[in-house]
Amino acid sequence: MKNKTYSIFGAGASGLYTAWRLLNGEPDSKPGEEKQLLAGDTLELYDWGKYDFTKEDPGTRAAGARVCTWHYNNDKTQSYLELGGMRYSAWNGQPGAINQGHRLVTTVINKLGLDKYSVPFNVSSNTLFYLRTKNMYLNDISSSNPAPYNVDNYGATTPPDTGFSTIESLAVNPNANPKTRAEWCEFYQNGAINVELPESSVFQKGDKLKNIGYWNLLFDQLGSEGFQYTADGNGYTSNIINWNAAVAIQANDEFTPGSQYKTLTKGYSSMFNALFEAIVQLAKKNGVKFDYQPDTRLHSILDKNGKVHFSLATRKNPDKKAASKVSDAAWLAMPPYALELVAQATRYADDEGLDVLNHESVQNYLSSAIMQPSYKIGMFFDTPWWINDPNNKNNPVYQAPILAWELTTDVLEVLAKKGFPLRYIEKINKDPAILNNPYASSAAIIEAVVQCINERLTIEQEKELLSASQRNTIGPSITDTPIRQVVYFGNNALDKDAKPVYGILASYDDEQFTSFWEELEYGNDDAEKVPFSENYQPLIGPRKAKEVMVKMLRQQLAALHFGPQADYSIVPEPLECRYMDWSLPPFNAGYHAYAAHYNVCDIQQKIRKPSQLIKNADANIFIVGEAYSNDQAWVEGAFCTAESVLNDFFGVRPIIDDEHYPFICPCGR
Repeated sequence: MKNKTYSIFGAGASGLYTAWRLLNGEPDSKPGEEKQLLAGDTLELYDWGKYDFTKEDPGTRAAGARVCTWHYNNDKTQSYLELGGMRYSAWNGQPGAINQGHRLVTTVINKLGLDKYSVPFNVSSNTLFYLRTKNMYLNDISSSNPAPYNVDNYGATTPPDTGFSTIESLAVNPNANPKTRAEWCEFYQNGAINVELPESSVFQKGDKLKNIGYWNLLFDQLGSEGFQYTADGNGYTSNIINWNAAVAIQANDEFTPGSQYKTLTKGYSSMFNALFEAIVQLAKKNGVKFDYQPDTRLHSILDKNGKVHFSLATRKNPDKKAASKVSDAAWLAMPPYALELVAQATRYADDEGLDVLNHESVQNYLSSAIMQPSYKIGMFFDTPWWINDPNNKNNPVYQAPILAWELTTDVLEVLAKKGFPLRYIEKINKDPAILNNPYASSAAIIEAVVQCINERLTIEQEKELLSASQRNTIGPSITDTPIRQVVYFGNNALDKDAKPVYGILASYDDEQFTSFWEELEYGNDDAEKVPFSENYQPLIGPRKAKEVMVKMLRQQLAALHFGPQADYSIVPEPLECRYMDWSLPPFNAGYHAYAAHYNVCDIQQKIRKPSQLIKNADANIFIVGEAYSNDQAWVEGAFCTAESVLNDFFGVRPIIDDEHYPFICPCGR
């Protein structure tokens, strides 16, 4: 039999996952065995960027596409910030339908041996807000201290996320709300307003949510001030745009208390370094030729008689053909903007063949993903000026309410070195109820430890426990100014003996706010020198911020933590400040959302092999990634679409039991 060639375009989450599973997946049938990569076969991985995967394959920026870990001074032993995706929802490993969490990301981390680096990503229970020039904490919002919004029915006396709950209550019975992935998929299809609304409402009982824009529904039900309070106070402008209301209800329901988010102490990008290394090792072990080609993009693609014919372009000249090749199957592991560039080039090519991407039905489904631009700016300082600290020149009037205590494996190692009794450490390490669980007070964690070990601690042991377990991360704080959200990473360096450096994500914003910062990228005197379509900053890596951007950040941070009249100079000059503008090519978005008036389930099923939308066509061209997934904006979505393609079209046995966890919406299967 002739040797096979499989080609993957995109070295982000879905591309790397596909390559990894093609090499380690087990076939579930005879046809699956025939499609496996065997000795002598070739696996091609094309990367429009050049990610810093290994010493043998170095690059310009951290691995992970829209995940990008940035270390102080680019030194991986120093403190880091996440300038892209930064966390995942932990899964407890139990297969039941009700168990929440990102099952594939959790599984990948486990299989790659990264569990020891997995730690909680703390979310504050008492958010600091700066809205309409008023500083306030979540727990202080009340009838005597309302938020500065004229919301109907005393809505400003409740948290801003109450707006999401109000909308959800129109269609979801709190005693019978969707809880599993399959139930939510059913809700996308048939979820409707199920309460009587006044005649004055634009929308009425029985209206299906998939045919309603979420912004329209929010405004109709909450009014102008109620909508604005929800929009400003939730921190994500992308959550309140006019997307598919059924999907929006589920997505905003996810950000509720009780979700256990985690990240990696080596940075989220380290998962993709580990995936790449595993791919190289597996290919060598299996005798498969692994051909990694960075700085190369897919230019155009056609199906001809069951073979995939494609042309390539280089970063040096990305719009012109540089080579033409043939493959047995191709995975387009790329976002919608990049897909459209390929479609455009294919549309005007002279070659004959099946042009899958430009078929009317495929173009329609590709249009279902709304591109959501986002922007992140990171800063490192020599003091944690956002909390009360003896090293600060000025302590904040409104400090970040991020103080917490938690026991992790790293903390237990520190306690062991300090002579903490081994029997205590062993008991704590075996107790999932206490390990990796953030505590809001010192008394709470001491009491939890006492209950776990069934012994009293000495005063000295209490001091050691609190010192080792104290955390001053993550937040966020939320504002209606262009910085929008501030996330506090603190001193998270692996080298604990190095001089402390403290990092914050000084701005985490999206949608229209990205343009605010774009005009500050060039300084006051610089002229635009590069066309927008050729500005590949996200592929190059975090870019140093100009003085005007730094000053604008300090100005807004001062208002958040010191009050509206505070001078910018009260916030110290950062040691380093860099940004990632995710509105730029080739991503043109930080994340994606489904538009209204689309059958979300059918999109997920059909777009992954788009020839399914074309009568009498069957082309081995596949689309994977978060944009058309059941977990948009998450790495989990990229992994799940990739896994579903391999399961359904290549006979690869599912990596985990998917009976209660459909990787994509099953459409009644």
